[in-house]
Amino acid sequence: MSIHAMINIAKKQLGMEEDDYRAMLADVTDGKRSLKEMDDDEKNAVVARLKSLGFQPKNGRRNYREASQGYHRLVHALWRSVSALDVIEDGSRSALRAFCGRCLHGDDTDILVDPDMLSYAQADKVIKPLRAMERRGKAAAGK
Repeated sequence: MSIHAMINIAKKQLGMEEDDYRAMLADVTDGKRSLKEMDDDEKNAVVARLKSLGFQPKNGRRNYREASQGYHRLVHALWRSVSALDVIEDGSRSALRAFCGRCLHGDDTDILVDPDMLSYAQADKVIKPLRAMERRGKAAAGK
């Protein structure tokens, strides 16, 4: 996340009015009332002031909403399972999107597919290989 975005999120989180925000910028940076006028050190000083006012930055992980369809949740559950069984190296959401793209579009690795947007027929093409991977992982682990 850029420092500009962090400052704007902090402004919103703290519920600062525009005039109060501009006054705080001017106070921290010797009169500069715009982020465009500031260098990186001044922007970092603004972030420090916002933190002292109560801004709490998030940890960087996105909070994805829970999948709405049962087959979407199954895709996610199987992905977590094969990741826990060390069948795959990367258990991230972006890796799952790439896996879905390969299942649906062959070896074209540039296509990413959101698993929460799959139709039932598309999800079936992803679920079958995930189940096979899970079976292999359980057999290798002796479960």
